[in-house]
Order: sequence, then structure tokens, then C-alpha cells
Amino acid sequence: MEGVMMKSQDYLAIAVRNEKGRIVTKKEKLKKKKKILQLPFIRGIVNLVETLVIGIRSLVWSANQLTEEKEEFSKLELIATLAISIGFVILFFVALPYFLTILTGAKEETNPVFFNLIDGIIKIVLFLLYLLLISLMKDIKILFQYHGAEHKAVNCYEAGRELTSKNAKKFSTLHPRCGTSFLMLVFVISMLVFSILPMLVINTYPGFLNLGLIIQKSILFPLRLLVIPIIAGLAYEALKLSARFEKNILIKIIIKPGLLLQKITTRNPTGKQLEVALTALKGILKEEKTKSI
Repeated sequence: MEGVMMKSQDYLAIAVRNEKGRIVTKKEKLKKKKKILQLPFIRGIVNLVETLVIGIRSLVWSANQLTEEKEEFSKLELIATLAISIGFVILFFVALPYFLTILTGAKEETNPVFFNLIDGIIKIVLFLLYLLLISLMKDIKILFQYHGAEHKAVNCYEAGRELTSKNAKKFSTLHPRCGTSFLMLVFVISMLVFSILPMLVINTYPGFLNLGLIIQKSILFPLRLLVIPIIAGLAYEALKLSARFEKNILIKIIIKPGLLLQKITTRNPTGKQLEVALTALKGILKEEKTKSI
């Protein structure tokens, strides 16, 4: 809210413009992760959960800077908020598309690829409609401007330019390693992974096709929920891979949908919003520089 959070491997920095018009900041050293949690595929799941937790805490802190009432989230409230958020995502972007795909008459058990292609298309359409609808809200428009400011600041830094508003405003609001691109990768990878599940079940239990429809769905849908963390891990690795080979033609094609989606989730920021993003980025860089001395 009226701010930007930047995160490196070891630190996070939040910059917010308060009700008096001043930029206030908060820096925090992140707990060092165990080596097993930094392994490929596992790190994607861990980072996703960590980002959700940090995101909620950052929102609460930023909201406190805009009001005289100071609130603190207890662990129970944090868990409840996460549970509600995850529940909404599962209901709206997993269960609803699944149910609508069944209504089309597509058969998951006998033609899983076609079924999950329809399911994936419905997911993406619902997600686009959701983004377009919330983008009409005034607060969300401001949020998307700060998102654009974050990307301009990072693009300016990665180009090796001095971190000033004048320099940063020349850069794009789009960035290939954005969370929006991550979500698009999740949708695409889920089509592939979910297509494999019915085949695995049938190969494991040949009598599966003789079961009733309700029993079949009672097995297949929970399996979808169980493999969501695996999909998140795969999407994270794909995003990291795209960063290493972003000039490759194939990689450019793969990340293009995510970049197009960012045209909805980012807006051109004002000079003041860009200043906030640069403050957060400089805060991270200062901590990283101090660590290396």
C-alpha cells in the first residue's frame, strides 16, 4: 500500500510514502535457509510460501504507516489469512475451471490432454477477467503503478545505470522474472502435469475406468491439489532458467505470454512512486554491500 517491497537472498527492504508525504523504510535480515531447502524444485515451493508470508506482513506494515492505528498480526492471524487466500485460489482457479471443464463433456480419464487443455484455457480466461475487473478499482490502479515502478527500478539497476528517477523512468514496466510471469508458467506447466495424472492412476489401477464418475473425480481432483507444490517448483526453475537464457529465441517465446500479462498488472508510475521503488532497491543494495565488506 503506497509502497514497494524489494527482496534479495538475505534481506528485504520496504519503502512507503506515509500520510505526511515522507518516505519511510524498513529493512530486515532474512533467516538463512537450510541447504536442503535451497535444492532445485524444493526452493521454488519454499520461496513461494516465504513470499506469501512476507507479502502479508509487508502489507500490514505499510498500512500501519498510513494510519495512526498500529496493528500487528499474530501467528494465528497470519496462518488464517494464508489459509483463506490459498482457499480462494483453489476454489476459483482450480475447482471452478475443473467443474466447468467437466460440463463441456471432455473426458479426463480417456482424453486427459484435451481435458486439461480446456481446463487450462478456462483458468487463463478466468485469471484475465479477474485482473481486468480488479484493475478498474482505484487502489489497484495505484498498486499496479507501484508494480511498474518496481520493474523500472530493477531494469535500471540491471542495465548498470545510476539509480535516479530520471534514468529509471526511461525503462520498461515489464520484467521477465516477475511473479505475473511465474503464474503464467504455473498455468502452462499444470496442463502438462495434470495430463499425466490420469495415465498414472490407470496404469497403477487398471480397474479405475470401471469406477463411477463421482469416485473417479474423488480420486483425480485431490491428486491435483497434491501436485500443486510440484508444479510451483517446476515453474520456479523454469523462471530461473529463462533468466539465464533470456536472449534465446525459444525462451523469448516461452516468456512472451507472461510479459503480455504484465501489461495489465503494471502501469506507468509517477515520479514520486518511482522514488519509493528506488529507495527500496537502494536499501537492499546497501545491506548486500555491507555484508560483503
